Amino acid sequence: MAASRDPQPLYVAPAWVEAHCVVPDGFRRGAPFRLYDFQLTYLLNFYLVRGDARWIPDSPLLGPAFVHRRGLLVGPQKIGKGPKSAAHVCLEGVGPALFAGWAGPDDGYACRDYGCGCGWEYVYEPGEPMGMPWPTPLIQITALSQEQVDNVYGALRPMIELGPLDDVVPRTGEEFIRLPGGGRIDAVTSSAQSRLGQRVTFVPQDEVGLWTKTNKMQGVADTQYRGLAGMGGRASLTTNAWDPSQHSVAQQQFESSAKDVYRQFAQAPRTLSYKNKRDRRKIHQAVYGETLRSAGGHVDDDSIEAEAADLLERDPAQAERFFGNRIVSGAGTWCPPELWTNGGAKARTVPDGLLVCAGFDGSDVDDWTALRLETADGHRFTPTYGPDARPTIWDPAEWDGQIPRAEVHAAVAEVFRRYVVLRMYCDPRDWRSEIADWANEHGEKVVIEWATNRIVQMHSALERTLTDLKTGRSTHDECPITTRHVGNARKAARSGDRYILAKPSPQQKIDAAMADVLAHEAAQDAHAAGDFDRMAKARSRSKKMVVL
Repeated sequence: MAASRDPQPLYVAPAWVEAHCVVPDGFRRGAPFRLYDFQLTYLLNFYLVRGDARWIPDSPLLGPAFVHRRGLLVGPQKIGKGPKSAAHVCLEGVGPALFAGWAGPDDGYACRDYGCGCGWEYVYEPGEPMGMPWPTPLIQITALSQEQVDNVYGALRPMIELGPLDDVVPRTGEEFIRLPGGGRIDAVTSSAQSRLGQRVTFVPQDEVGLWTKTNKMQGVADTQYRGLAGMGGRASLTTNAWDPSQHSVAQQQFESSAKDVYRQFAQAPRTLSYKNKRDRRKIHQAVYGETLRSAGGHVDDDSIEAEAADLLERDPAQAERFFGNRIVSGAGTWCPPELWTNGGAKARTVPDGLLVCAGFDGSDVDDWTALRLETADGHRFTPTYGPDARPTIWDPAEWDGQIPRAEVHAAVAEVFRRYVVLRMYCDPRDWRSEIADWANEHGEKVVIEWATNRIVQMHSALERTLTDLKTGRSTHDECPITTRHVGNARKAARSGDRYILAKPSPQQKIDAAMADVLAHEAAQDAHAAGDFDRMAKARSRSKKMVVL
């Protein structure tokens, strides 16, 4: 049995990169490639070796020795994602990218053992993970367009040709690079997918924030992941911040619950406004960091500011994504992320016994089902139920493809036991019978059908929710699912300058956002009718009578 160890990075990997890769362009073209801290951090985490990893010589499945199956790097324009990926390809092509056991007292890595005559050696510390090259690597540099492929491939060729790797990889072609031992580096785009399905060892996927089901790149990603699984290979994804309305591969990987995906995404505080020039400078300093010229890097501060300011006039959301490294929705977003995050987010504990109102949005087999509550002082939250304290939001995919109605019934019953529910507004679609049961049990003036397809009423409720967030009259619990659903929600225009909410795509759900709006509408109507005050006074009188 392998000795118990903590996970450790394959330190030889980034050390090899700096010893063999060169700057591909610019005034320092041909100079040694020095990793920025963000690039080094990414590689160290990508090559993090599991403490229980065992090296089996000649094993075809050496990739699982690593903690992470794939990595995602999100960064702003011109930060150096392309050169980082090119260096990463060099490493996976001819460098020590595989785990090769745990080092003893006299172990080291010597380039001469692997056909490289540069003379470089690396001395391992005892107990440090060791590395070795792939015997026959097959690498696919993949992007939506040829221009995006060139972000990596265009940096890769001079990185090889101008440095010590020129002796190891003697020919770098326009379309592919042949590696020693029969390996190969190919370029793949949406219009050139003939090599998909191969048993690849490494796949750098560029600008995955643009990869969607519509342009068929989601299918490309899935196919490549299957090919990697067959070889124990891994993928490295890079991108700008994405538009959440597009449900891209980047968004899917970032929001996935998978623990073996490494995610690196530097962000500035949400309290900073990208439209404010002074704040924008602070945002750039946070997300570009050491790469800014003012910090000794290659990115000119003033040029980035000029480009961002210019794009702000034409497409503010795109400017904030590209240069501010922020997830910002495009046109049609119902609730801007900064309003939801800055305007109302407030973590707090809500004790049992409080007066609340509820909002319920239900479905059957496709959309989700959600129950949200709001307190008398305007704080909305997702309650929990059952022995495992599960949130009252149900994804049918987690329940064999269908909403678990028994679970929902149990949750509603527990909410009514734990809190004093004054009103519960329920969208009746798919749940009329259950709503009738709840009304019979708790009262028809408490459990009320509230159809969300009524344009005038829904538009008014949506506008009131936004206004009360802006003015600070309402807050919320930062529930991650509700936050995601609010971010997905789009305005669907209707007559009379009104709108209702719609999903940007079938995969992007908004049900928790609908439940949130219904909870707020129920609470505001209860305030207008004096329900909160009446019940509070009645409870106060009851307590006095008990004392007497």
